[in-house]
Order: sequence, then structure tokens, then C-alpha cells
Amino acid sequence: MFDPKDGPPPQEEAPYSGEEGRSEPLGGRARRRIRQHPLFQLTLARMREFWREPEAVFWVFIFPVLLALALGIAFRNQPPDKIAVGVDRRIPDASRIVELLSGLPDLEPVLLSGEALSREMSKGRIDLNLGPCDPPSGDTPLPESGSEVTGTDTFCYTYDPARPGGRLARLVVDEALQKALGRKDVIRAREKKVTETGARYIDFLIPGLIGLNLMASGMWGVGFNVVDSRTKKLLKLLTATPMRRSHFLLGLMLSRLLFLVLEVVALVGFGRAVFGVVVHGSLVSLAVILLVGAMTFAGLGLLVAARPKSIEAVSGWMNFVMLPMWLLSGSFFSYARFPEVMHPFIRALPLTALNDAVRSVMNEGAPLPESLTELGVLLVWGGLSFVVALKIFRWQ
Repeated sequence: MFDPKDGPPPQEEAPYSGEEGRSEPLGGRARRRIRQHPLFQLTLARMREFWREPEAVFWVFIFPVLLALALGIAFRNQPPDKIAVGVDRRIPDASRIVELLSGLPDLEPVLLSGEALSREMSKGRIDLNLGPCDPPSGDTPLPESGSEVTGTDTFCYTYDPARPGGRLARLVVDEALQKALGRKDVIRAREKKVTETGARYIDFLIPGLIGLNLMASGMWGVGFNVVDSRTKKLLKLLTATPMRRSHFLLGLMLSRLLFLVLEVVALVGFGRAVFGVVVHGSLVSLAVILLVGAMTFAGLGLLVAARPKSIEAVSGWMNFVMLPMWLLSGSFFSYARFPEVMHPFIRALPLTALNDAVRSVMNEGAPLPESLTELGVLLVWGGLSFVVALKIFRWQ
């Protein structure tokens, strides 16, 4: 009951009005509520923290572009290197062999002694060595063009079968010598040379760099901030506020998603402008895959940072988790080079799934349903990581 001694009765708060005295429109109230929501403010705070760190901006936006530029130039499309062929002076008609091979644009023959040839092959400067056979089978000179071949070896091809260049040199040189000495081809064939845009190394590299950048920025961006806040006792202070703990963790992940657009646009735009990289598939499909990938690595970063109490500890765990994916997931070269027995394990890694899905859309123009397996792998990793992180998260 109102008592006059207590002063005038309390007045109800008047509705917000603008300059003309009108009440605030419904859309304005909704925007104000969003701006005042804890999740919005936490996300905004994380984004501001990021922009205030020049080192973070460099590693997230500038370093991947510089890496793409360096690797794109190093592995650009160019005429194939000439095959270095060493000819031993001791074999019969060595000078004539050099003369025959010199007329071919793909070969670079050089006349050397036996010891010099061995040194050059050990250093990888020569792909193939034409030398005398051991044990020798006789000093048989090269036959004249069109004459019959005898059963005696003229020389021996020496090469390393483990090196693709050595096997290729063996085939090319033998083909050149046989044709120069009169061998006739039974089948005639024509060549048709094409250059496919999506088959270049830079087309393979850009999706891999996108995956690597999402992994690094997601895990380091979330994990480092969490542990840094824990060491500064900020997490302990935040738990004393009305803030929901889930809002704090979701704010970290959402801030990474907002930077996703800038990261992808920077890399894809650079690849398009400098190297002519084209996205052959749907941009919507690509956006869905990248969104799921970013959420996955944000969840992994949250899981790795759930318990460590120091920057040194979380750095070690981050490297432990990311290093296998750096090496195995096919960012810089195809994981098909690893033994086939390892392929199921490699495909189960989240970065492998992200790289495969991004390449299928960018390079092959595949629709989103063809990447459902990869999306499933990402969703399982991200969902489990976030749930486990919430269970074991250390706030102090």
C-alpha cells in the first residue's frame, strides 16, 4: 500500500520514443534485444580481440595467400624438364649416340667418364647412364640404320627403378635410339594435347590451403583464447556473472564462423585473380561444406583446450592433433601416395573429409549429395568434440 511519507508513487517506465515522440518500432526493439543479448556481446568481444592482434590477422589472412603464391609459382605449368642422359666414353660409338640424342628436344645427353657419371647419378643430376655392361659382352658398335640386330649387347642402361625419372628416361632414350637406327612403327597414332584448368597443381592446392586455414584458425583461435582466459582468471570471473556458460563457448565458435567468409574469399579470390582458379560447382554447396568444416574444427579446438592450464600445454596438444592431418590429409599432395592399408584411417580424419569435399565442388563441380559421406565424418567429429568439451571443461 502506498505511504505518502515514502515520496511520490513510482511511475511506470514510459515506452521508448524517438525524436518525434513516437514509440520505438517493433523492428528497433528486436534489434536492441539482439545487441544486448550475452551471446551477441561475447561474439563481438572475441572479434574485436582478434582484430586488435596484428599477428593473428597475418597468420589467418596474409600467410595463406603468400603460401599459395609461392607454391603456385614453384609448381606452375611449364614445359617439362629435359631428361639428363649420361653417355660413358668407354662404350663404342659414344659420340654418335650423343649426336643422335642431341637432336631430340626432350633429351639432354652429356659425354662423361665412368667415375663422373657415377657421381652425377648419386647426386640425382642424371636420370640414365649409358655405359658398358658388367661383365662386358664385347665391344659391339652401333649397327647401321636398317641393318639386322645381333645378339651381342652394345651397352647397358643404368638407372634407379625407384625414381620415376629413371624409368621414363629408359623408355624415351631406347625409343629414340631404336627409331634413329631404322625401327618401323607398326601402329600409327596421333597426339592431341590438352590443358585442363582443374587439373593443375594450383587447383589442387587452393582447396587444401582452405582446409588447412580453417583447421588452424578454428583450433588455435578457439583453443588459445580459452586457455589464455583461464590463465588470466577471466573464466573464473565470468562464471560469477549471470552469463550462461554455453553462451561463452558458443560465442567463441560463432566468432570463428564470421571470419570464415573473409578467409575463404581471400584465398579463392587470390587464386582466381592470379592463377585463374575457378569454382566449377555451386557456391551454396561450397558454403555448406565450409560452414560444417569450420564448426568441426572449432569444436576440436574447444575440446583440446578444455583442460590445459597453460599456453605451453595447449600448444603441445594442438600440434599433436594437427600434425598428423598436416602430413596425411592431402593438403599439399595426394594421400594416395601412402600405402593403401592406411587410406581408411586417413579418410576418417576431419581435414581429409573437408579437403575431399571442397575439391569435389571446386574442381569437379559435384553436387552436395555426393559429399554426404565427408559431411557425415565432419559432423561426427564436431558434434562429439563439442559434447565432450562441455562435459570436461575446466572453468578455473
